[in-house]
Amino acid sequence: MVKKTEKKIMAKEKTQGTGKVKKVVETAIACKDRLCPKHGDRKLKMRGRVFQGEVIRVLPGRVTIQFERMIKLPKYERYEKRKTKVHARLPDCMSGDVVVGDLIEIAETRPISKMIHFVVAKVIKVKEKKE
Repeated sequence: MVKKTEKKIMAKEKTQGTGKVKKVVETAIACKDRLCPKHGDRKLKMRGRVFQGEVIRVLPGRVTIQFERMIKLPKYERYEKRKTKVHARLPDCMSGDVVVGDLIEIAETRPISKMIHFVVAKVIKVKEKKE
C-alpha cells in the first residue's frame, strides 16, 4: 500500500547481456512544497545568475551561503578577496540534505521575499564528518 505522500514510479530496466526488460517499482516521496523547482505545482523558474557557495546558516525554508570573489585594484595592481552572503529558499524535499558546511548551487528566480531572490538548485559536495 502506498501512502498519500508517496508515489509509485514504474521504470523499465534492461538486464545486461540478455536484452530482456523487467519492470521495477520504486516509491518516491512526493514533495509537499508548492514552490519547489522540481516537484511543486507552482514551480519556481530558475533563470539568470547561478552561484556556488558554502552554507553558513540553515533556517526553516531558507539557507545562507557565502562565497569569495576577487576584485582587481588597478591603482595597486593587485587583487583583493571579498566575501558575499546570499540568502536562498530551501525546498522541503532538500531540507534534510543540506547542513552547515555543504557546498551547494543556487539559481536566481523571481523575488520571493524582501531578501530571497534565489532557490537551492542542488547539493554539490557534502561536508565531511570529523571523528
